[in-house]
Amino acid sequence: MAVQPDDVLDARGLSCPLPLLKAKQALSRLAPDQVLEVMATDAGSWRDFETFIAQSAHEMPAREERGEVYHYWIRKGGEASS
Repeated sequence: MAVQPDDVLDARGLSCPLPLLKAKQALSRLAPDQVLEVMATDAGSWRDFETFIAQSAHEMPAREERGEVYHYWIRKGGEASS
């Protein structure tokens, strides 16, 4: 993957909404423009992360499914981010 993360969150095995909640906590510790990679196994996370990004100042430059694991790369937005 071309996107190099600044931090990685392993949320595999967690059920909805925990992958998203843990990602929000991890993003709060990053500086704007830093990238968080999230790994999750909950199929609902695909929609959850898509909705979260649409309603926030963050960006998702990439996401992919590798077997049973979903990978998300989230770039933290500026001061208007949630």
